[in-house]
Amino acid sequence: MKLICIGRNYTEHIEELENQKPTHPILFLKPDTAILPKKQAFFIPDFSDNIHHEVEILIKINKVGKHIDKKFAYKYYDQIGLGIDFTARDLQAELKDKGHPWEKAKAFDGAAVIGSWLPKTKFKDINDINFKLLKNNSIVQEANTKLMLWKIDELVAYVSKYFTLKIGDIIFTGTPAGVSKVTANDTLKGYIDNNEMFSLTVK
Repeated sequence: MKLICIGRNYTEHIEELENQKPTHPILFLKPDTAILPKKQAFFIPDFSDNIHHEVEILIKINKVGKHIDKKFAYKYYDQIGLGIDFTARDLQAELKDKGHPWEKAKAFDGAAVIGSWLPKTKFKDINDINFKLLKNNSIVQEANTKLMLWKIDELVAYVSKYFTLKIGDIIFTGTPAGVSKVTANDTLKGYIDNNEMFSLTVK
């Protein structure tokens, strides 16, 4: 099982971090050890003073695929979820300045929250899904999948050019604007429409 993450897939998020708009999806991986165990709090690691939440729509791969054509991509997943890509923003900035990989800032233990799953058939259009993140009961991130630069089926096809997709793999499809620092005792809740997909505390 692998976690494949997409960077810079929402214009307003690119702008808030003052990044350049990419010409292709940005890909990076998280190991399965990055998954935060269910019902466990997220503990801020001692190597960062600036951990950011990044809420993202997730898809779970249900069949093996390589070099998938976009028109067939819909056949390779049947569940939609929501999660958080926790990012050590200070460490990431330091690594980027040196031209080093991001793994230490993105793939550390507990850096991937995977919430509940909903069947794809629940949605009339996967390119029109509302989702949001509440921090301490206030909305901090809110978006719709129609705002993605690269839509879900495009991402499945693109990722499969480089990595063979296997059953159980999860694609994090990118975060919208509104990322911010988490602090001890914060409560984070994620929703797709009115469905609560996860709830966790920060320690």
